[in-house]
Amino acid sequence: MRSALTGVGVAVAIAAVVALTGISSGFEQTATDIYKRRGVDMIVVRAGVAERMNSTLNEQFAERIAKIPRVKAVDASLTHMISLGEGGLVGVPVHGWPVDALGFNGLKVTAGKKPGAGARRVAMLGKSLAENLKKKPGDTVEIEGEEFKAVGIFDSFNVYENGSAVVPLRDLQALMDQPGQVNEFQIVLNESAANDPGAIDEVASRIESLKDEAGHKLGLAALPTQQYISGSTELRFSRAMAWVTSTIALIIGSVGMLNTMIMSVMDRTQEIGVLRAIGWRKSRIVRMILWESLLISLAGAVVGTMGAIVLTRFLFYLPAAQGFVRHDLPLSVIGLGVLMSVVVGLIGGAYPALRGANLPPTEALRYE
Repeated sequence: MRSALTGVGVAVAIAAVVALTGISSGFEQTATDIYKRRGVDMIVVRAGVAERMNSTLNEQFAERIAKIPRVKAVDASLTHMISLGEGGLVGVPVHGWPVDALGFNGLKVTAGKKPGAGARRVAMLGKSLAENLKKKPGDTVEIEGEEFKAVGIFDSFNVYENGSAVVPLRDLQALMDQPGQVNEFQIVLNESAANDPGAIDEVASRIESLKDEAGHKLGLAALPTQQYISGSTELRFSRAMAWVTSTIALIIGSVGMLNTMIMSVMDRTQEIGVLRAIGWRKSRIVRMILWESLLISLAGAVVGTMGAIVLTRFLFYLPAAQGFVRHDLPLSVIGLGVLMSVVVGLIGGAYPALRGANLPPTEALRYE
């Protein structure tokens, strides 16, 4: 019973580690998919801004960036996390895009249509968002207290976008009181430059060197897509939280395992004494105790990993979390859980194993 309860404790710890690390990894993979699938090679934001939502750029900068050699296309994008007036959904990503934005290339319209040129107060809803709101084309959606007509439902290759909405750029600028402003520019380079780090650095340098009429720099930061994603504040925060939780879980699991194995050695002192008396070496006693500790930890890892899979699938289908949590866990994350269980087993079993191995046979046989 003691070993079973210890295994349950390890399982809970491993489940927390795998689930949180998996969700954090999913954030990064989701963000990467959004840009890579559309051929975006570089992101331009306001220099010195840590969070994407706080980046404000004049959308007219796009014309100057487009004239830089090796730049094939420039897309302006404005994104805000907005609470919708229906369904109790908080922090829904709403994208403001021009009607010819690259983003539309990755969206499959499953009902209705895309916003047309000159369309105002219209919105396209991701499949998951539409299901949560129970909306279909022609229905009205309340965004920041304003009514928008849902003209279409889309299905994206990306779980994040399926939980978002797309509105015309001008509408979102007016709604958020940011006329002529965007968060970022998405840059597509010529094929010859896209895979050339030197060419990417050159383009980035040219963009960051752009100046206004007074000769002052525009204050732009141009980053390769992966570097931009990895350096985002949200992603770093989620990574930090996952690792802090993992460390705490490792400590708690190790202490629990140490307590169980110490008690096990004390209860079996005479047994260990008999084994030593009939010729067992110290190394064999150490291996016996460590194997017991490892088996308990690995059993906990199996149960904990299955629990993490169930938890992430549950969160995936939860309306408030849809669009942010992937239902699959990378093998690297599962491997991390198994590795941590081995560490817990070794740390928790090391001292008891050495203590048991160093018991003198005569002392152990007299122990009551």
